[in-house]
Amino acid sequence: MIFRPDLFIPELFQIGIIATLFVLAVGKPSWSRNLIWLPWVAVVGVIVSVFSLGAEGTIFYGAYSVDALSQFFKLVIAIGFAMAVYNAVSPSHVDEEKRADYFLFLATSAFGLMLLCSGVELITIYLALEISSYSLYALIPLRNRDKQQAAEAGIKYILFGAVVTAVAMYGLSFIMAAYHTTYIFELAHVSWSLDHYPMAVLGLTLFLCALFYKLALFPFHFWCPDVYQGASNETAAFVATLPKLGAVVVLIRFATLLEPGMHVTTILAVLAAASMTFGNLVALVQKDLKRLLAYSSVAHAGYVLLGIVAGTPEGLAAASFYSLVYLLMNLTCFWVICRMSTDGRNLVLDDLNGLYTRSPILAFILAVCAFALVGLPPTAGFMGKLFLLNSAWAQGYEWLVVVAVVNTAIAIYYYLNMVRHAYTMEPREEPLHISGPTMVWGGIFAASILLLGTVPGPVFRFAQTAGQFFMP
Repeated sequence: MIFRPDLFIPELFQIGIIATLFVLAVGKPSWSRNLIWLPWVAVVGVIVSVFSLGAEGTIFYGAYSVDALSQFFKLVIAIGFAMAVYNAVSPSHVDEEKRADYFLFLATSAFGLMLLCSGVELITIYLALEISSYSLYALIPLRNRDKQQAAEAGIKYILFGAVVTAVAMYGLSFIMAAYHTTYIFELAHVSWSLDHYPMAVLGLTLFLCALFYKLALFPFHFWCPDVYQGASNETAAFVATLPKLGAVVVLIRFATLLEPGMHVTTILAVLAAASMTFGNLVALVQKDLKRLLAYSSVAHAGYVLLGIVAGTPEGLAAASFYSLVYLLMNLTCFWVICRMSTDGRNLVLDDLNGLYTRSPILAFILAVCAFALVGLPPTAGFMGKLFLLNSAWAQGYEWLVVVAVVNTAIAIYYYLNMVRHAYTMEPREEPLHISGPTMVWGGIFAASILLLGTVPGPVFRFAQTAGQFFMP
């Protein structure tokens, strides 16, 4: 085996961040107090990922594939990590001497997700999933405010995660027993008929359960609202976005095993419809903003599956593009929540009252996020949903497209309700004092959502190239 560092550049850069944070974590407590440099280093990681987009090859005996798909998602993860780090650079929920530890766990989880992007072998995928998850087990209960609720959220996430891990391993054993291989490219050329190979189909279904858990897809969403609500705002922002990217990229690779009309594909389509409907209906009655966004993420998991179910390069490109869009929308929305919740408490809808008079820029950024999450033009959310709907319609899933459109109409109520509170209600609190650099970054986040909505072509074409690269 020849190790090629040129195929591992984004991961090596992330390891450098982890090593630096580890030194700070084990050093003097004063070293952890000033980490203002970390967001800028994370931005450099984004630039490194951009220059790595053209890398291609395989290492580690073919278990680790560097291709257009993996590099696209590594770039998205680097962007998400930079946004999450900036969002939490001065966390109110973490003691000063523990800040290096906090960011060390965030960086380790992001590193595991980068490994997941290139995993094309089931055991490699499983190990990468665990690396990305173990760090979050320590982060979720880390909260100075509402310690009991945070501890409850951490216990639920750990216990449910352990069960899902066991189920995934059980499914992996079934696949190995049926076909004696764990390489996805070899599994793509075998039969996945329930009539002929029920053990293999059962194993694949169980393994997919772990990905559905990460994606918070109905009915594997049960952990999501309580964990979002119990975790700190900054941690919830990370958990709500980046781990889902890892699940999506693995599902896209598994799409090589699926064809329209297969039993597994039909099950995925039904789960997508159920997830969209359940998530949007329950979100209608939520008052806590993080629980609202949690059920919103359940609905968005269903939207992403539209592209997976389609199974074409266009559908997989749509799923990839929407993953980027979802990351930008959600992290920007959580950015607004964290700027408003200076004491780290959970916000409710009434806390948005009069935001326009308290901070017009924050109100505008929130409005952009809400319009994007609904899927209204000219935001990236509109183009992302349009690509997904087109790909599913082209493959004969008209009923699923109708369900998605109806659910988009339902979502208008609770997303725009946030805008209504921000612009039409009387303020409950004093004006917010937000620094100039903070507002500039918020404007950049909102501008990126609008830019991807008006000029989505270059990003979507690259994602489409990635989809064509590995489809058989």
